[in-house]
Amino acid sequence: MQKSLALNVIILTAVASGPVPWEEGQERSHKLLLVSFDGFRWNYDQDVDTPNFDNLAKDGVKAKYITPPFVTMTSPSHFTTISGRWIEDHGVIHNMMFNTETLRKYSHKATQNKTEWWDNGVLPLWITAQNQGKKTASFHYPGGGANYSGQSVNRSLVEAFDHPDANETEWQENIDIVMNWFTQEDFDFVTLYYGEPDNVGHKFGPETENRKVIIQQIDRTIGYLTAAIEKYGLKDTLNVIITSDHGMTTVKKNPDVEEIFLAKHIKFSDLVKFDILDYGGFGMILPKPGKEEEIYQVLKNVHPHLKVYKKEEFPEDFHYAKHERVLPILLYGDPGYSVNGRLILYINKGDHGFDNKDSDMKTIFRAFGPSFKKDYLAEPFDSIHIYPLMCHLLGVQPEPNNGSLEFTLDMLNSAASGCFLLPIIVGVAIVAHLVVSI
Repeated sequence: MQKSLALNVIILTAVASGPVPWEEGQERSHKLLLVSFDGFRWNYDQDVDTPNFDNLAKDGVKAKYITPPFVTMTSPSHFTTISGRWIEDHGVIHNMMFNTETLRKYSHKATQNKTEWWDNGVLPLWITAQNQGKKTASFHYPGGGANYSGQSVNRSLVEAFDHPDANETEWQENIDIVMNWFTQEDFDFVTLYYGEPDNVGHKFGPETENRKVIIQQIDRTIGYLTAAIEKYGLKDTLNVIITSDHGMTTVKKNPDVEEIFLAKHIKFSDLVKFDILDYGGFGMILPKPGKEEEIYQVLKNVHPHLKVYKKEEFPEDFHYAKHERVLPILLYGDPGYSVNGRLILYINKGDHGFDNKDSDMKTIFRAFGPSFKKDYLAEPFDSIHIYPLMCHLLGVQPEPNNGSLEFTLDMLNSAASGCFLLPIIVGVAIVAHLVVSI
């Protein structure tokens, strides 16, 4: 009986682990392009004329929305997508790399070149695919410029500090570069990142005409992409996934609301050794020795729209707080309430970093290509499930991850999903036989 149960577990593990080797007669894996538009909220295309996004829904798959991980920030969320791991597992807990001993903080773009922030024992898909014979590239995608266990991405371009985020001509040029990577250099997997509409959402707010204008620019870029796929002869061999990292909400400010302002309640010089605050809807504090309880007791009730937790009490369903980098006290505001520390900066009119369950933090998912159904509306799912889908499309055995192909399998056509369905059926049949035998 014990041997039978052990075999049962082994079979289930094998079935759940991901794609199986391609067999003669089965459809071969195709190339894959992952495109991310930073800060593209799930409903941004609903109040704007977006004919190319509309065509994508007809020619492929549209999810109602997807839920990013908490914390809803660019680098942590992008690394969850490329690794399939929760943030507390992969360790990229913030946009900024920081050091609590030197008190040094690195900006988001400076952090892109810091391997020590990204390389925490979790391999992103670029490296896993390369180890299995694939050729991969990263075009401005967060984390693409780092080394992982001593390995780098075959080709990686990291955003310069003065990179023009909203230059439409450059956007199109980038697409042509990527198309040449696929056709002239035979790359298998490429990630392409754009910094909009995040920047416009921050500067002007999500409910503005400026945001609508940038969404129309993105829509034209989607049209350029689909035309380029035709032009370069990739329509039958390239799958495309278009997604984002988080949404955006309007920042609530005086005199409309009472803002969260921690310096009104604690004296930072006496109580705080280090903090990550004034960065949207989320913050962390490292108290001075012996001051944790005092800070917690003072702050936990100072504002009706501020949530304050000790690290060990942070809600587990966020899958965030267990990593060693997370500081002892965590704070986040209700949607729109920024966590201001020592001063209030009236810069951003829109922001993120809030609870990933809030609708304004949800984001988009579109997919099309030879492996996807057409005119298919998918139910919402968590972004961690994109990773096993990408592995399946590439024919790559995934690393251990928190996602599941179960949430995306229905969006694949029969040729693309068949190689996964067969082992499930066989595995279930064997397990059923074992259960009967026991």
